[in-house]
Amino acid sequence: MCGITGWVSFDRDLTTESATLHAMSETMACRGPDDRGTWAEGPAALGHRRLAIIDLPGGRQPMSVRTPEGTVALVYSGETYNFTELRRELVGRGHTFTTDSDTEVVLHGYLEWGDAVAERLNGMYAFAVWDGRHDRLVMIRDRMGIKPFSYHPTPDGVLFGSEPKAILANPLARPRVALDGLRELFTLVKTPGHAVWDGMREVEPGTVVTVDRSGLRTRVYWRLETRPHTDDRDTTIATVRSLLDDIVRRQLVADVPRCTLLSGGLDSSAMTALAARQLAGHGEKVRSFAVDFVGQADNFVADELRGTPDTPFVHDVARLARTDHQDIVLDAQSLADPAVREKVIRARDLPAGFGDMDASLLLLFRAIRDQSTVALSGESADEVFGGYLQFFDEDVRRADTFPWLLHFGRHFGDDTDILRPDLAKALDLEGYIADGYRTAVAAIHRLDGESDFEYRMRQICHLHLTRFVRALLDRKDRMSMAVGLEVRVPFCDHRLVEYVYNTPWSLKSFDGREKSLLREATADVLPRSVYERVKSPYPSTQDPRYGRALQDQAKDLLGRPSHPVFDLVDRERVREAAERDAPVSTQVARRGLERTLDLAQWLDLYSPEVILS
Repeated sequence: MCGITGWVSFDRDLTTESATLHAMSETMACRGPDDRGTWAEGPAALGHRRLAIIDLPGGRQPMSVRTPEGTVALVYSGETYNFTELRRELVGRGHTFTTDSDTEVVLHGYLEWGDAVAERLNGMYAFAVWDGRHDRLVMIRDRMGIKPFSYHPTPDGVLFGSEPKAILANPLARPRVALDGLRELFTLVKTPGHAVWDGMREVEPGTVVTVDRSGLRTRVYWRLETRPHTDDRDTTIATVRSLLDDIVRRQLVADVPRCTLLSGGLDSSAMTALAARQLAGHGEKVRSFAVDFVGQADNFVADELRGTPDTPFVHDVARLARTDHQDIVLDAQSLADPAVREKVIRARDLPAGFGDMDASLLLLFRAIRDQSTVALSGESADEVFGGYLQFFDEDVRRADTFPWLLHFGRHFGDDTDILRPDLAKALDLEGYIADGYRTAVAAIHRLDGESDFEYRMRQICHLHLTRFVRALLDRKDRMSMAVGLEVRVPFCDHRLVEYVYNTPWSLKSFDGREKSLLREATADVLPRSVYERVKSPYPSTQDPRYGRALQDQAKDLLGRPSHPVFDLVDRERVREAAERDAPVSTQVARRGLERTLDLAQWLDLYSPEVILS
């Protein structure tokens, strides 16, 4: 894993800017607690913070190679799971290696193939190469957008970093957010390339961005494409299982302790069971971890989203797979702790508004990091295999909008209700969403002869895989790297994504249930209880003490009437929520309070210039 940053300025010598480069790198110390490094030559400067995973002594960065035409230097974040095969091929082409790291393989891959190395990589990665032979910077991001990567064009070059905070540490970048940034912040549409901060962009997934003296240009090396699916059901199930076995095997490779994140749902259970089976062949046990809340199992109240608590299913999987399991049990006080909220906002650079689910994820990862450095997650299986409730909702299927927005509004409430009326009018979020939706669906290709229903389901799947999942991947990366934990996402392997995306909906749901292909492909390793379990989202606390703590904190905030948060939110709506007598133990009831407190914390930490016109 790691954190990368850099600066290219064609009008100056950056070897004299070591203090600024150091400041940019140090903003990401949590992403790379094991080592630091900087490199500068002429108009280019690169910084790196390292979390050592593979070849602990040999993978130091920035990594460079001197050629007769100039130096080629690289900073790299992530993992390349097919680096062994690539290394073998490169050796056959005359390359020599001095380390066993995947970083050196990527560097030599660039020397051999240029930016076309991207097409050869299987993994999660964000990396930048300064090519002194041509005085150009090449930035490359993985196909699914697992690893974050932001950049900020300047009049004579570019700033970049794994996270916006690295860019904001440079005096050339100002912490500003304009109306479009606020629109993105208050709508879960994840517009490709949008970075919220004014002047910043994201390197889009599957994209190469090249910067030289003539300017900036992009090249898409991968996109989710529509193709005919000709395999029958049995062949499709067997192919899914074969892919999963290979993916898990590759993603278990590490020179540090590994574990799995186990929720008791189909996705994490299947991934944990497959990992356990593979490691058992080497005489090893899988460590597994689950999040739980004090008193949740005994006092659980079923609702439309969550019909059962996770813990009994977690324990069924742990027993069957014989994992070395541990429940991480969190209390309401920890979840509502303002210090935890501050850590979440610093990690995400934005008030993203996931409330206690962000806090619990951070605390879970912090506890895991004491025992493991790499964790495998079931993230993105719902997007790949069609697991969310909205896939089966007739209203959603007929709606001309992003599928999850209808579902979220129904089950989680609308946190934009807290906005000042004048700001809400200026933002015109409905118009922003409608424009984004039209752009998104226009890019989805329809197969010849595809029925209207199958095409609609293709659209829903595509939108989840190219928009919604990116928000969740960013959340998981930021929360895990905030404590120096690398989280891998086997279900994001592009081979699996491409294959399953192109299976028709009738095959994805052949038994009338969600994720039919995944369930059948892993049936032999699952306990019956999990095989039969209905989809349940990431858990959220039901403890009323958490809601009361939010109300108390909101009352404290109301006691500071000049706080800039009230330039954004309606003070009276916040007051109503803070003084409500009814319990605020549900996510809907807490939503506005969580959003307000997150916004206030963000304004305190970053002091952004918010441009409201």
